[in-house]
Amino acid sequence: QERLTESGGGSVRAGESLRLSCAASGVIVKPYTMGWYRQTPGEQRELVATIYSVGGETYAETVKGRFTISGDSAEKTVYLQMNNLQPEDTAVYYCNVKGIGLITYELWGQGTQVTVSA
Repeated sequence: QERLTESGGGSVRAGESLRLSCAASGVIVKPYTMGWYRQTPGEQRELVATIYSVGGETYAETVKGRFTISGDSAEKTVYLQMNNLQPEDTAVYYCNVKGIGLITYELWGQGTQVTVSA
């Protein structure tokens, strides 16, 4: 069964860095996107960054220049390097995989908390 396993969340101070990791197990059919979303209480889940199995990345405007997404398609992993974290980055971060070809599917990780204090 396909599953996403996240790691790397935690509590930091403003200006510090964290790196999130997400590993997919099971059959992940290409083409797909692997990415990160985040959610705060009472708000909708929002896209942070996505990487495409065919190449290319997408970032939310609020994280451009501070966050970097990377991936290893052979290992079915995706990373999010978060630099210069700010209190407004505090959220639960969720890993996401979507099949975007003839076979469509969507997987979510369990979420990992990122807390940034001023």
